[in-house]
Amino acid sequence: MNPLRLGMIGIGLMGHGIATNLVKHGHQLTVLEHPGNQPLDALLAAGARTAATPAALVADADYVILCVTGSPQVEAVLVGDGGLLKAIKPGTVIIDCSTSIPDSTLRMAKAVQQTGGRFLDAPMTRTPKEAAEGRLNLLVGGDAALFDECRPLLACFAENITHAGGVGAGHGMKLLHNYVSLGSVALIAEAAACARRAGVSADVFVDVLAKGGGGGVALERLKPFILNGDTSGLRFAMSNAQKDLGYYTQMADGFDAAQRIAEAVYGTYAGAVEQGGVQCLVPELVALLAESGGKAR
Repeated sequence: MNPLRLGMIGIGLMGHGIATNLVKHGHQLTVLEHPGNQPLDALLAAGARTAATPAALVADADYVILCVTGSPQVEAVLVGDGGLLKAIKPGTVIIDCSTSIPDSTLRMAKAVQQTGGRFLDAPMTRTPKEAAEGRLNLLVGGDAALFDECRPLLACFAENITHAGGVGAGHGMKLLHNYVSLGSVALIAEAAACARRAGVSADVFVDVLAKGGGGGVALERLKPFILNGDTSGLRFAMSNAQKDLGYYTQMADGFDAAQRIAEAVYGTYAGAVEQGGVQCLVPELVALLAESGGKAR
């Protein structure tokens, strides 16, 4: 595809991989300067540029990718003081790869469209490893024609791209996915914590689950920590897990959907954040539950 003029806000663990692949594909990339960014040296050396404000960034971009923490940050970037919608050009496409609440997404999409811009929500699954490899999964919500237009761009950093439906459908599907994924991790972590207390060998625990009904992605991501205390299998902050599950329960509550298990999973992560701190990584849930035991309930 021809080189595109791109802007990107949010160069964190996931965003850095996305940005790296966009530059590799020859696109002109400008990233927002922010203290939360990962080091930009390699991106700048590869030709990326920086902008000091969202307005300055969008002034020189036809497509802007957001990869920030959640709905409050997305709203601040778009409609807050100095937000990019104050400087957006007609036809500019905003692609929100963050994890957000669908109700907020619908409001932000309307705000973008009222300024003459266009909007897709395109949250991602997988980990920073796949982000760096250009092999993310994207769940996209928005107009089908705009999805088709943007698909070659999305393919620069994603392996599997699913059009989930209209605006907000991508974020809704992401919350469903993360609830199932993080819920599975919490269940295995609690069982692993019990196994530690019961004196069950970690090798035996992992081997038996892997060969039976407990096998799967959640176990594989926890396996390095269960066996060796290695968190690299799932570099995802416990506080982000708590945030995502809070979004899910909020969405489920809006639909009057069953959420008893979701509330318990949310409580498990909330307790882990209180116990281990906001920077604690999800695999450490095993150790925290083993330490706290029944007090974690």
